[in-house]
Amino acid sequence: MKKIVMFTVCAMMALHIEAQVKSPKLSPLSKVSQRIGLTDLSVEYSRPSKSGRVVFGDLVPFDEVWRTGANENTKFTTSDMLFFGKDTLMPGTYALYTKPGKISWEVYFYSDITNWGTLDVWDASKIVLKLSQTSEQLTTGVETFNISFKDLSVESAKICLEWENTCVCIPFTMSTKTQVLASIEKTMAGPTATDYYDAASFYLREKKEMKVALDWITKAVDMKPDAFWMLRTKALIQAELGDKKGAIVSAKKSMELAEKASYQNYVDMNKKSIEEWSKK
Repeated sequence: MKKIVMFTVCAMMALHIEAQVKSPKLSPLSKVSQRIGLTDLSVEYSRPSKSGRVVFGDLVPFDEVWRTGANENTKFTTSDMLFFGKDTLMPGTYALYTKPGKISWEVYFYSDITNWGTLDVWDASKIVLKLSQTSEQLTTGVETFNISFKDLSVESAKICLEWENTCVCIPFTMSTKTQVLASIEKTMAGPTATDYYDAASFYLREKKEMKVALDWITKAVDMKPDAFWMLRTKALIQAELGDKKGAIVSAKKSMELAEKASYQNYVDMNKKSIEEWSKK
């Protein structure tokens, strides 16, 4: 009898769990993503609706910090540095808080993004950037709170907050031209020593086209002659190609440099290889 009762209780609990009602949130979650120039930006926030209420000055009081949406704090992410006038926002994800005013708003980028709603106590050390921006009056009302990117160019844009009859647009710029020039210089300069080393190391592991691997590792060593780990790889490739004399020369040089740099494991590896290759 006890087993039957327990089974019935468990069955009823399982039915209760599976039968939980799902209902939509009044302020649905939204995410807007935008690439501007070479920078990826996104905002994740919940969108409350006006629903016949007076928003600013009532539902959202003036001169009080607002979560800039509903539910958990709004999150703003940038992949590169942004410039708000003379102020710089580094790459990362931030909580976006605001303090609406009748004429201008204060905007805060806050490093702690784990909060629900508005903070009761501010930690000044977590305010990464604070801005002030004049608000504008809209001719057409906005029913549901909206965040968007506007006036896009390759080096600038605005992040705009719109609700009721109010709009606040915060302009910013990026160093797109600097990024492009750096990319051009890197590409035109050709592969780095590390690029050649990584490619040669892969070919060595795969035992693939050892002559090509030797060409690449030689270029790497020429570009970075004190890199004992690269010389070690060159020695292994030469040995794989049957050039034991050349491998010994490279291994000795690698061992000498490793001793100066106090990397005993490379000294030991090269010493062991030299002994093996000298016997053949």
